[in-house]
Amino acid sequence: MGDARLTGQVLIFDADDTLWENNVVFERVIEDFLDWVDHPVLDRDRIRALLNEIEAANAVAHGYGSKVFLRSLGECLERLRERPATREEARRIDELALAFAEHRVELMPGVAHTLDELGGRHELLLLTKGDAEEQSRKVEASGLAGRFRGVHIVPEKAVDTYRGLIAHYGFAPEAAWMIGNSPKSDIIPAREAGMSAVFIPNDNTWVLEQSEIDPADERVLRLTAFPELLRHF
Repeated sequence: MGDARLTGQVLIFDADDTLWENNVVFERVIEDFLDWVDHPVLDRDRIRALLNEIEAANAVAHGYGSKVFLRSLGECLERLRERPATREEARRIDELALAFAEHRVELMPGVAHTLDELGGRHELLLLTKGDAEEQSRKVEASGLAGRFRGVHIVPEKAVDTYRGLIAHYGFAPEAAWMIGNSPKSDIIPAREAGMSAVFIPNDNTWVLEQSEIDPADERVLRLTAFPELLRHF
């Protein structure tokens, strides 16, 4: 893109781990869970692999969010113990859930200022997936909702999600950019829908959101921090 900034674009933003930290809380809970379950045969990596497998299945069947995540922890525990969880074990999982109730929405550095600047020359939309109630709470707590023309909470992000957004607003896909940290949910399906994309990696991105991005795709802009958007848009 060079140093020339684009104007008059439609910028669509992911929320979790793009505008604010999210998965780091899940990772902390997983570490506490692994410390607790300590298995006589399986090491931490193999238990984590089992949990990833259970999470992937539950994401398809039940969606995303902390409630589904805690369900996955319970199922993982039962698989490891080869029996239903005891009352004490269920209470321990409930204690792990306190991390989500206590977590405050923490914006990434420079997010509010960057959105304010971008909003003066582009149309901004927010697209996030997960449990509608949970995501709505986070959007409200972030204080960012008023910066977007529309806020869309969907159960999943697939190519049809992006095509639906194009149809809803009537914008040209070649003038639209999806901005996010997830190759699987943000970058690849947006590109398949004809949009361009901005990939801003997050070290704490959920393992199930990882996927390979074509390194030769010139319509994927790779940045290292959110405020860098101002150099290009």
